[in-house]
Amino acid sequence: MPFINEILEYESLSIVGLEKNVGKTECLNYILNRLPLHERKVAVTSIGIDGENKDQVTATKKPEIFMREGMYFSTAETFYKERRLVSELVDISNERSSLGRIVTARVTIPGKVIISGPSSGTSLQRWIGSMQQLGINLTIIDGAISRLSSASPAISKAMILSTGAAFSSNIDTLVRKTRFVVEMMALPLLEDTSIDLLRDKDNGVWGIDIHDAIKDFKLSSALAINTTDVDITQEMKIIYTAGALTDRLLNAIADSKNIRQVTLVVKDFTKIFISEGAYRIFCSRGGKIRVLQKSKLIAVCVNPTAPNGYVLDSDILCRKLEEALQLPIYDIVKNKYDI
Repeated sequence: MPFINEILEYESLSIVGLEKNVGKTECLNYILNRLPLHERKVAVTSIGIDGENKDQVTATKKPEIFMREGMYFSTAETFYKERRLVSELVDISNERSSLGRIVTARVTIPGKVIISGPSSGTSLQRWIGSMQQLGINLTIIDGAISRLSSASPAISKAMILSTGAAFSSNIDTLVRKTRFVVEMMALPLLEDTSIDLLRDKDNGVWGIDIHDAIKDFKLSSALAINTTDVDITQEMKIIYTAGALTDRLLNAIADSKNIRQVTLVVKDFTKIFISEGAYRIFCSRGGKIRVLQKSKLIAVCVNPTAPNGYVLDSDILCRKLEEALQLPIYDIVKNKYDI
Protein backbone atom coordinates (compact mmCIF):
# COMPACT_ATOMS: atom_id res chain seq x y z
CA MET A 1 0.00 0.00 0.00
CA PRO A 2 2.14 2.93 -1.23
CA PHE A 3 -0.28 5.46 0.28
CA ILE A 4 0.45 4.21 3.80
CA ASN A 5 4.05 3.26 3.14
CA GLU A 6 4.92 6.77 2.04
CA ILE A 7 3.48 8.22 5.26
CA LEU A 8 5.98 6.07 7.18
CA GLU A 9 8.82 8.00 5.57
CA TYR A 10 7.89 11.11 7.59
CA GLU A 11 7.75 11.93 11.28
CA SER A 12 4.73 14.24 11.05
CA LEU A 13 1.59 14.36 8.92
CA SER A 14 -1.30 16.81 8.53
CA ILE A 15 -4.64 15.91 6.99
CA VAL A 16 -6.36 19.03 5.69
CA GLY A 17 -9.69 19.56 3.97
CA LEU A 18 -10.68 22.27 1.51
CA GLU A 19 -14.20 22.37 2.97
CA LYS A 20 -16.34 20.66 5.58
CA ASN A 21 -17.61 17.21 4.66
CA VAL A 22 -14.96 16.41 2.06
CA GLY A 23 -14.00 13.12 3.72
CA LYS A 24 -11.14 14.24 5.96
CA THR A 25 -12.17 12.08 8.92
CA GLU A 26 -12.75 9.06 6.68
CA CYS A 27 -9.22 9.58 5.41
CA LEU A 28 -7.88 9.83 8.97
CA ASN A 29 -9.65 6.63 9.99
CA TYR A 30 -8.35 4.83 6.93
CA ILE A 31 -4.79 5.79 7.85
CA LEU A 32 -5.16 4.98 11.56
CA ASN A 33 -6.62 1.57 10.76
CA ARG A 34 -3.69 0.58 8.52
CA LEU A 35 -0.58 2.03 10.14
CA PRO A 36 1.79 -0.71 11.31
CA LEU A 37 1.92 0.06 15.03
CA HIS A 38 4.74 -2.45 15.54
CA GLU A 39 6.90 -0.09 13.45
CA ARG A 40 5.70 3.30 14.68
CA LYS A 41 4.48 4.90 17.88
CA VAL A 42 1.62 7.12 16.69
CA ALA A 43 0.02 10.17 18.32
CA VAL A 44 -3.05 11.99 16.98
CA THR A 45 -4.58 15.39 17.68
CA SER A 46 -6.81 17.92 15.93
CA ILE A 47 -6.64 21.66 15.44
CA GLY A 48 -10.46 21.73 15.46
CA ILE A 49 -13.07 19.30 16.81
CA ASP A 50 -13.17 15.92 15.09
CA GLY A 51 -14.89 12.65 15.84
CA GLU A 52 -18.42 13.92 16.62
CA ASN A 53 -21.15 11.67 15.25
CA LYS A 54 -23.19 14.64 13.99
CA ASP A 55 -22.12 17.85 12.27
CA GLN A 56 -23.09 20.76 14.52
CA VAL A 57 -23.67 23.04 11.50
CA THR A 58 -25.38 20.80 8.92
CA ALA A 59 -26.83 18.23 11.39
CA THR A 60 -25.61 15.48 9.05
CA LYS A 61 -24.06 12.23 10.25
CA LYS A 62 -20.27 12.25 10.56
CA PRO A 63 -17.75 9.42 10.87
CA GLU A 64 -16.35 8.97 14.36
CA ILE A 65 -12.64 8.53 15.08
CA PHE A 66 -11.59 5.01 16.04
CA MET A 67 -8.33 4.57 17.95
CA ARG A 68 -6.43 1.28 18.10
CA GLU A 69 -4.61 -0.16 21.10
CA GLY A 70 -1.22 1.45 21.59
CA MET A 71 -2.07 4.73 19.87
CA TYR A 72 -1.71 8.03 21.69
CA PHE A 73 -4.16 10.90 21.41
CA SER A 74 -4.38 14.45 22.74
CA THR A 75 -7.73 16.11 23.34
CA ALA A 76 -9.49 18.58 25.62
CA GLU A 77 -10.49 17.47 29.11
CA THR A 78 -14.20 17.73 28.26
CA PHE A 79 -13.90 15.22 25.42
CA TYR A 80 -11.48 13.00 27.32
CA LYS A 81 -14.16 12.42 29.92
CA GLU A 82 -16.59 11.42 27.16
CA ARG A 83 -14.26 8.89 25.48
CA ARG A 84 -15.59 5.46 24.55
CA LEU A 85 -12.36 3.57 24.98
CA VAL A 86 -10.03 2.62 27.81
CA SER A 87 -6.83 4.63 28.09
CA GLU A 88 -3.85 5.30 30.28
CA LEU A 89 -3.36 8.98 31.16
CA VAL A 90 0.10 10.11 30.09
CA ASP A 91 0.15 13.89 30.40
CA ILE A 92 -1.98 16.91 31.31
CA SER A 93 -0.65 19.94 29.48
CA ASN A 94 -0.60 23.58 30.51
CA GLU A 95 -2.16 24.28 27.11
CA ARG A 96 -5.79 25.25 27.59
CA SER A 97 -8.85 25.70 25.41
CA SER A 98 -12.45 26.62 26.13
CA LEU A 99 -12.98 22.89 26.68
CA GLY A 100 -10.27 22.57 29.32
CA ARG A 101 -6.65 21.51 29.42
CA ILE A 102 -5.14 19.30 26.71
CA VAL A 103 -4.90 15.71 27.91
CA THR A 104 -2.67 13.05 26.33
CA ALA A 105 -3.40 9.35 26.81
CA ARG A 106 -2.42 5.94 25.46
CA VAL A 107 -5.18 3.60 24.27
CA THR A 108 -5.29 0.27 26.12
CA ILE A 109 -8.66 -0.97 24.84
CA PRO A 110 -9.71 0.31 21.37
CA GLY A 111 -12.68 2.58 20.88
CA LYS A 112 -13.91 6.00 19.81
CA VAL A 113 -12.96 9.48 20.95
CA ILE A 114 -13.61 13.11 20.02
CA ILE A 115 -10.34 14.92 19.43
CA SER A 116 -9.77 18.63 19.98
CA GLY A 117 -6.19 19.62 20.66
CA PRO A 118 -3.90 22.65 20.32
CA SER A 119 -5.42 25.39 18.18
CA SER A 120 -2.43 27.47 17.04
CA GLY A 121 0.68 26.77 15.04
CA THR A 122 2.96 27.53 17.98
CA SER A 123 1.06 25.25 20.34
CA LEU A 124 1.07 22.48 17.70
CA GLN A 125 4.83 22.76 17.46
CA ARG A 126 5.07 22.42 21.24
CA TRP A 127 2.73 19.42 21.09
CA ILE A 128 4.89 17.66 18.52
CA GLY A 129 7.96 18.32 20.67
CA SER A 130 6.24 16.87 23.75
CA MET A 131 5.16 13.78 21.79
CA GLN A 132 8.72 13.22 20.60
CA GLN A 133 9.84 13.26 24.23
CA LEU A 134 7.42 10.36 24.79
CA GLY A 135 9.14 8.42 22.03
CA ILE A 136 6.44 9.09 19.42
CA ASN A 137 7.90 8.90 15.93
CA LEU A 138 4.77 9.73 13.91
CA THR A 139 2.48 12.61 14.85
CA ILE A 140 -0.77 13.11 12.93
CA ILE A 141 -2.69 16.39 12.95
CA ASP A 142 -6.29 16.53 11.78
CA GLY A 143 -6.68 20.00 10.30
CA ALA A 144 -9.70 22.28 10.55
CA ILE A 145 -11.94 23.83 7.90
CA SER A 146 -10.30 26.71 6.02
CA ARG A 147 -7.23 26.48 8.25
CA LEU A 148 -4.39 25.02 6.26
CA SER A 149 -1.93 26.37 8.86
CA SER A 150 -1.64 22.92 10.41
CA ALA A 151 -0.04 21.80 7.13
CA SER A 152 2.70 24.41 7.39
CA PRO A 153 6.14 22.85 6.88
CA ALA A 154 7.11 24.44 10.19
CA ILE A 155 4.65 22.01 11.80
CA SER A 156 4.29 18.90 9.64
CA LYS A 157 6.65 17.39 7.09
CA ALA A 158 3.96 15.71 4.99
CA MET A 159 0.27 16.18 4.25
CA ILE A 160 -2.82 14.59 2.78
CA LEU A 161 -5.39 16.86 1.10
CA SER A 162 -9.13 16.14 1.10
CA THR A 163 -11.48 17.64 -1.46
CA GLY A 164 -14.90 16.78 -2.82
CA ALA A 165 -18.44 17.67 -3.81
CA ALA A 166 -18.91 19.82 -0.70
CA PHE A 167 -16.18 22.10 -2.09
CA SER A 168 -17.91 22.34 -5.49
CA SER A 169 -20.73 20.34 -7.08
CA ASN A 170 -19.28 20.90 -10.57
CA ILE A 171 -16.45 18.51 -11.43
CA ASP A 172 -14.53 20.93 -13.66
CA THR A 173 -14.77 23.72 -11.08
CA LEU A 174 -13.75 21.33 -8.32
CA VAL A 175 -10.72 20.15 -10.30
CA ARG A 176 -9.68 23.71 -11.15
CA LYS A 177 -9.97 24.97 -7.57
CA THR A 178 -8.17 21.96 -6.14
CA ARG A 179 -5.44 22.23 -8.76
CA PHE A 180 -4.77 25.84 -7.78
CA VAL A 181 -4.38 24.90 -4.11
CA VAL A 182 -2.04 22.05 -5.02
CA GLU A 183 -0.09 24.42 -7.29
CA MET A 184 0.51 26.71 -4.30
CA MET A 185 1.61 23.72 -2.20
CA ALA A 186 4.12 22.79 -4.90
CA LEU A 187 5.76 26.22 -5.28
CA PRO A 188 9.56 25.84 -5.52
CA LEU A 189 11.93 26.61 -2.69
CA LEU A 190 13.94 29.81 -2.89
CA GLU A 191 17.43 28.99 -4.07
CA ASP A 192 19.44 32.05 -3.14
CA THR A 193 22.29 32.71 -0.73
CA SER A 194 20.20 35.51 0.80
CA ILE A 195 17.70 33.05 2.24
CA ASP A 196 19.28 33.16 5.72
CA LEU A 197 18.60 36.91 5.92
CA LEU A 198 14.86 36.23 5.73
CA ARG A 199 14.30 33.23 8.00
CA ASP A 200 14.02 35.22 11.25
CA LYS A 201 11.67 37.88 9.85
CA ASP A 202 8.26 37.27 11.40
CA ASN A 203 6.39 40.34 10.19
CA GLY A 204 6.54 43.13 7.66
CA VAL A 205 7.68 43.32 4.05
CA TRP A 206 11.38 43.06 3.23
CA GLY A 207 13.59 43.23 0.20
CA ILE A 208 16.97 41.90 -0.87
CA ASP A 209 18.60 44.27 -3.35
CA ILE A 210 20.91 43.50 -6.24
CA HIS A 211 23.89 43.92 -3.87
CA ASP A 212 22.49 41.29 -1.46
CA ALA A 213 21.66 43.89 1.18
CA ILE A 214 18.43 43.55 3.14
CA LYS A 215 15.91 46.39 3.24
CA ASP A 216 12.98 46.95 5.59
CA PHE A 217 10.15 48.65 3.69
CA LYS A 218 8.57 49.74 7.00
CA LEU A 219 5.28 48.13 6.05
CA SER A 220 3.40 46.36 8.82
CA SER A 221 2.18 43.76 6.33
CA ALA A 222 1.50 43.21 2.63
CA LEU A 223 -1.93 44.80 3.19
CA ALA A 224 -0.20 48.13 3.82
CA ILE A 225 1.33 48.24 0.36
CA ASN A 226 -1.06 50.98 -0.82
CA THR A 227 0.21 53.33 1.92
CA THR A 228 3.36 54.03 -0.07
CA ASP A 229 3.78 55.56 -3.51
CA VAL A 230 7.27 54.13 -3.87
CA ASP A 231 7.88 51.23 -6.27
CA ILE A 232 9.41 48.73 -3.85
CA THR A 233 10.77 46.61 -6.69
CA GLN A 234 13.42 49.15 -7.74
CA GLU A 235 16.91 47.60 -7.57
CA MET A 236 15.44 44.60 -5.74
CA LYS A 237 15.88 40.95 -6.61
CA ILE A 238 13.68 39.59 -3.80
CA ILE A 239 10.51 40.90 -2.16
CA TYR A 240 9.58 38.95 0.97
CA THR A 241 6.35 39.18 2.93
CA ALA A 242 6.64 37.53 6.33
CA GLY A 243 2.87 37.45 6.77
CA ALA A 244 0.01 36.85 4.38
CA LEU A 245 0.43 37.32 0.64
CA THR A 246 -2.71 38.91 -0.82
CA ASP A 247 -3.74 40.21 -4.23
CA ARG A 248 -2.74 43.73 -3.18
CA LEU A 249 0.99 42.99 -3.07
CA LEU A 250 0.78 40.55 -5.97
CA ASN A 251 -0.89 43.16 -8.20
CA ALA A 252 1.55 45.88 -7.15
CA ILE A 253 4.49 43.75 -8.29
CA ALA A 254 2.61 42.58 -11.41
CA ASP A 255 2.17 46.24 -12.41
CA SER A 256 5.86 47.01 -11.94
CA LYS A 257 8.23 47.27 -14.88
CA ASN A 258 10.74 45.29 -12.82
CA ILE A 259 8.54 42.23 -12.40
CA ARG A 260 10.85 39.93 -14.36
CA GLN A 261 13.83 40.87 -12.20
CA VAL A 262 12.08 40.31 -8.87
CA THR A 263 11.19 37.09 -7.05
CA LEU A 264 8.29 37.27 -4.62
CA VAL A 265 8.92 35.11 -1.54
CA VAL A 266 6.65 33.83 1.26
CA LYS A 267 7.39 31.61 4.26
CA ASP A 268 5.27 28.73 2.94
CA PHE A 269 2.07 28.07 1.02
CA THR A 270 -0.17 28.54 4.08
CA LYS A 271 0.66 32.27 3.92
CA ILE A 272 -0.83 32.61 0.42
CA PHE A 273 -4.29 34.16 0.13
CA ILE A 274 -4.44 35.20 -3.52
CA SER A 275 -7.01 34.68 -6.24
CA GLU A 276 -6.22 32.42 -9.15
CA GLY A 277 -6.99 35.21 -11.62
CA ALA A 278 -4.47 37.59 -10.06
CA TYR A 279 -1.87 34.82 -9.92
CA ARG A 280 -2.31 33.95 -13.61
CA ILE A 281 -1.85 37.61 -14.61
CA PHE A 282 1.21 37.86 -12.35
CA CYS A 283 2.77 34.78 -13.95
CA SER A 284 1.89 35.86 -17.51
CA ARG A 285 3.93 39.02 -16.95
CA GLY A 286 6.96 37.05 -15.81
CA GLY A 287 6.34 36.99 -12.07
CA LYS A 288 7.77 34.26 -9.83
CA ILE A 289 6.80 33.11 -6.32
CA ARG A 290 9.10 31.04 -4.13
CA VAL A 291 8.83 29.68 -0.59
CA LEU A 292 11.31 29.37 2.27
CA GLN A 293 10.05 25.93 3.26
CA LYS A 294 7.67 23.27 1.96
CA SER A 295 6.26 19.93 2.95
CA LYS A 296 5.42 16.88 0.88
CA LEU A 297 1.88 16.42 -0.46
CA ILE A 298 1.52 12.65 -0.45
CA ALA A 299 -1.94 12.18 -1.91
CA VAL A 300 -5.38 13.69 -2.46
CA CYS A 301 -8.52 12.03 -1.09
CA VAL A 302 -11.97 12.78 -2.48
CA ASN A 303 -15.54 12.57 -1.27
CA PRO A 304 -17.90 12.72 -4.28
CA THR A 305 -20.97 13.14 -2.05
CA ALA A 306 -22.11 16.55 -0.73
CA PRO A 307 -24.13 17.01 2.51
CA ASN A 308 -27.17 17.97 0.44
CA GLY A 309 -27.11 14.55 -1.19
CA TYR A 310 -25.58 15.63 -4.51
CA VAL A 311 -23.25 12.92 -5.81
CA LEU A 312 -20.50 13.31 -8.41
CA ASP A 313 -19.26 10.42 -10.53
CA SER A 314 -16.31 9.15 -8.51
CA ASP A 315 -14.48 7.54 -11.42
CA ILE A 316 -14.66 10.68 -13.56
CA LEU A 317 -13.71 12.92 -10.64
CA CYS A 318 -10.69 10.80 -9.68
CA ARG A 319 -9.53 10.52 -13.29
CA LYS A 320 -9.76 14.26 -13.95
CA LEU A 321 -8.02 15.12 -10.69
CA GLU A 322 -5.25 12.63 -11.39
CA GLU A 323 -4.71 14.10 -14.86
CA ALA A 324 -4.68 17.66 -13.50
CA LEU A 325 -2.57 17.08 -10.38
CA GLN A 326 -0.30 14.20 -11.40
CA LEU A 327 -0.80 12.77 -7.91
CA PRO A 328 -2.42 9.63 -6.47
CA ILE A 329 -6.16 10.24 -5.97
CA TYR A 330 -8.24 8.10 -3.60
CA ASP A 331 -11.94 7.77 -2.98
CA ILE A 332 -11.50 6.28 0.48
CA VAL A 333 -15.12 5.24 1.03
CA LYS A 334 -15.51 3.56 -2.35
CA ASN A 335 -12.16 1.78 -2.23
CA LYS A 336 -11.54 1.34 1.50
CA TYR A 337 -11.04 -2.39 1.08
CA ASP A 338 -8.90 -2.15 -2.04
CA ILE A 339 -6.12 0.35 -1.31
